[in-house]
Amino acid sequence: MSEPESVPSENVGAEARAGDDARAGGVARTGGGTRPSTATGPGRLLVAVYAIFALAAGARAAVQIATKYSEAPLAYVLSAFAAAVYVLATVALARGGRTSFRVAVAACSIELAGVLIVGTLSVADSAAFPDETVWSMYGRGYGFIPLVLPVVGLLWLRRTARAAGGTLAGGGRPVSGGE
Repeated sequence: MSEPESVPSENVGAEARAGDDARAGGVARTGGGTRPSTATGPGRLLVAVYAIFALAAGARAAVQIATKYSEAPLAYVLSAFAAAVYVLATVALARGGRTSFRVAVAACSIELAGVLIVGTLSVADSAAFPDETVWSMYGRGYGFIPLVLPVVGLLWLRRTARAAGGTLAGGGRPVSGGE
């Protein structure tokens, strides 16, 4: 009896290779197409800035919470939350693939909402924030970069999605109304 002939499949390990492709070749595979990776070209600078902000906000929050938490607990917890959002955005922007793309969009959107909400509240009621957070006064303590960074991040994500010819939900096939 002869053994059945095995036929290699193109799709075996495709998802595993997608992350490698994004890191090595600058292209992330998404369901039905490819798009430039967010971790190549100008995307690398974006990832680096997010990583620096993750470290800066995290270190600041850790020191503030450890040494003077009772002085401004809301401000310090918000700084810690901002640091977590920056870490999430950094990792999602650096990785390739549809899920990372969606996580990056969510992280940048949460960051933008946080900067706008905390910034507005800190201007309207400065007594509520006796010490600054990363997002206080729209990121004034960090040169307003926290206000600009999520906008740049969302624009970069939009550009990489458009390069794939897909939807803003990660490229590839449309959510409805198509094949």
